[in-house]
Amino acid sequence: MNKKRNLLISCSAALLAALLVYGVYKLQLKQVELQKTVSVVVPKDFIRAGTMIEADMLTYKPVMAGSFLEGMFTDLAQLAGLESVVPLGTDEPILSWKVDKFHLLPSRGQSTFQIPKDYILSVSNGIRAGDKVNVYVSGVDSDSGRLFGSEITVASVKSSANVEVDNPKSPNLYSRVNGDTEKMYASRREANGSIDQINLNLTEEQWLAIDRACRDKKAKLVIALSASSLTEETAGGIGRR
Repeated sequence: MNKKRNLLISCSAALLAALLVYGVYKLQLKQVELQKTVSVVVPKDFIRAGTMIEADMLTYKPVMAGSFLEGMFTDLAQLAGLESVVPLGTDEPILSWKVDKFHLLPSRGQSTFQIPKDYILSVSNGIRAGDKVNVYVSGVDSDSGRLFGSEITVASVKSSANVEVDNPKSPNLYSRVNGDTEKMYASRREANGSIDQINLNLTEEQWLAIDRACRDKKAKLVIALSASSLTEETAGGIGRR
């Protein structure tokens, strides 16, 4: 009886020892995996917000696999040609929410036009850079109506001090890229100045249409914020590529 008990105890001890050895092996294996490195894309030098990123501004930096985060770039070609939304530090892994694709630049066939103040009747105070707006014409001698069938992208809005109109504590652009509708709304309510200048990305034909409508001062523009500026941006966020 004692022999059977001793044999059972010996077998149990051997099994526990085997399990312990296997557990240590798996732990060591996991540690080895975590110590492996992944090459991620980082700036060679500090990059200011709003900079068009070029390939020669970037390089690769190894990081521990355990430190790799979703949204980091592992292919330099994916970043070349994007715009920095926030400042990018030297050797700091670039995350997808920190860059965007030319959302404030004119697209092919467009130019950025500053709309003369005497052409404007009113501008929605909630408008910010990157928004979509509808442009209407209002005149005494002509019927009022929407000037263009499509929405127009706002390149920038400036105060009388030539400062971008925004809430410096919680910039609208940062809230936009994070898809945070509540903070975006709050930043518009707490902006740092009223709009004095507005720049729109227009085709040549669109600018000439504005000029023809307003140059004799008998008609002026009403620039209104489009609902799609909120719904489209917050629905997709910066991560869509």
